[in-house]
Amino acid sequence: MLSRIARTLVPTVGRLAVTTDPRVELAPGSIVVANHTSLADPAIVLAALHRLGIEPVVAATAGLWRVPWLGPALAREGHIPVHRNSTRAADALDLAAAALGEGRIVLIYAEGGLPRRKDAGEAPPEPFRTGIARLTDRTGAPVVPIGQAGARRVVSGGTAKQVAGLATAPLRRPGLHVHVGTPLLLTGDGATRTAQAHAAVTTAWRTAVDRLTARAAA
Repeated sequence: MLSRIARTLVPTVGRLAVTTDPRVELAPGSIVVANHTSLADPAIVLAALHRLGIEPVVAATAGLWRVPWLGPALAREGHIPVHRNSTRAADALDLAAAALGEGRIVLIYAEGGLPRRKDAGEAPPEPFRTGIARLTDRTGAPVVPIGQAGARRVVSGGTAKQVAGLATAPLRRPGLHVHVGTPLLLTGDGATRTAQAHAAVTTAWRTAVDRLTARAAA
């Protein structure tokens, strides 16, 4: 459901382009890790993955499961609630490991939240939390780094600015770019694994920014 909604809505708010490193394949049981900059970027990443024939399980804030019409659908489709700063926080790793074991692709946001800055500009991914290191150590799953750029041109800033941005996006149609990097296997201790994942997503993000800038200049 989330992928279908994203596929339909994203083209109405911006001009999405999707690129990949050469010969990229998303194998069953992979972890997709994307940079998180805006409330809009999960839909943008889902729309990009849908173009590649991928409908992932999404690890998202548990508050979404309290929305009356959305929560039951998320549960039915096997998406993963993340109870941050809670005794239930580890449940997300258990659910993600189970989904990977079933051959599903899991999308996670390793930064653990949105940046607090208000501007609509691009910036490198913020430091990653340890979940990605623990999940790969437990499952051995490959990590597929994704960089997205442009989402903050749809939604960013305070509440009023976000509402205004979303309302005017269909008229402005900002450029959006998602780049899928080469899958990798994380190795080493937790800190090393976290750094490897962060570096790979940062590289994918820089590629997305460069491609988006080139499109704007063309």
